[in-house]
Amino acid sequence: MSADRFERHRQPWTQDEVQKLHMLAKKGMALKAIAKALKRSEESTKDRAKADGLNIAKLR
Repeated sequence: MSADRFERHRQPWTQDEVQKLHMLAKKGMALKAIAKALKRSEESTKDRAKADGLNIAKLR
C-alpha cells in the first residue's frame, strides 16, 4: 500500500471521531464506508465500535 494509507494510524481516537463513528453506525453504514470517512483502518474502526458496543453493517 502507499505511504499515506491511514492518516490517523496509531493515533488516539478523538471525541469528534467517536461521535462520528456512533452517528454513522446508527445510520447503518457499512464498515468500509465508515472507516474511509474517518480515515481509519477497517480493523481499528471495527475494534472501536466493538469496544463501544456498536453494531456495524457487514455490507461492503
